[in-house]
Amino acid sequence: MKLLTDNARGAIFMLGSMTAFTVNDACMKALSDELPLFQALFIRSVGVVLFLFALALLQGLFRIRISSRDKKLVLLRTAVEVGAAYFFITALFNMPLANVTAIIQALPLTVTLAAALFLGEIVGWRRLIAIFIGFVGVMLIIRPGGEGFTVYSLYALAAVACVTVRDLAARRMSQDVPTILVAMSAGIGVTLLSGIGLFIVDWQPISLPAALQLGGATVFVIGGYIFSVAAMRVGEIGFVAPFRYSSLLVALILGVAIFKEWPEALTLVGSAIVVGTGAFTLYRERRAGAAKPDQPH
Repeated sequence: MKLLTDNARGAIFMLGSMTAFTVNDACMKALSDELPLFQALFIRSVGVVLFLFALALLQGLFRIRISSRDKKLVLLRTAVEVGAAYFFITALFNMPLANVTAIIQALPLTVTLAAALFLGEIVGWRRLIAIFIGFVGVMLIIRPGGEGFTVYSLYALAAVACVTVRDLAARRMSQDVPTILVAMSAGIGVTLLSGIGLFIVDWQPISLPAALQLGGATVFVIGGYIFSVAAMRVGEIGFVAPFRYSSLLVALILGVAIFKEWPEALTLVGSAIVVGTGAFTLYRERRAGAAKPDQPH
């Protein structure tokens, strides 16, 4: 019997992905006062691609043959990854980190419902209720209606749409496609986009703090890429998706530890609801796994 079910492994990968991406976001946000968007994105993307290329080369992944169907899915995922990077980083450079992170929390809803509509995955009513309750927790955190939507809020919503398609494309790939190659393809796409964008901005000198922040962003976004692909290729999307809410908790911790921002009471209540729905989903999975007889391998 497996020590961890596919759903449990998918949840762990999603937790790792959200943590890595949120730390990367904080590093990139810190760069916004010093470097233009495309310069920061280009430098980070070059580092990501070089690392993944070396890793793929060492593992002999370039010798693996990929079917034409999987190639199309990789290209689709890369295209929407480019769109997601542009829309999200633009919003991040022009909005508070917490606001952008909160809008992105719509992903568990969009990915789960899209999986049910387009992939035919069965999402039980208990999981759906847990996801919607989690979304209520998100609403308590962001408390919409105060500042209202800006054009950059729409950019964040566009990023949500792109990431939804990205995750569904990863879900439909066969297990024969190496995760590292999928992540490297996404990195190449973002590098090309930001390289083109360099023609419309002035290159700025890079200070030591900015270099360290770029290094941190590169390391964490590599982890985010790899974990995000792995998360969507094991387990059920309806189970894995709610663990995206963990990025809110990471954002709260970063706010207290780095920016000395203590969250308001309603924010803490909303975060507790988010954690509770994730714990309930895990509990339901363990009960379902215990109810099934062991199958021979």
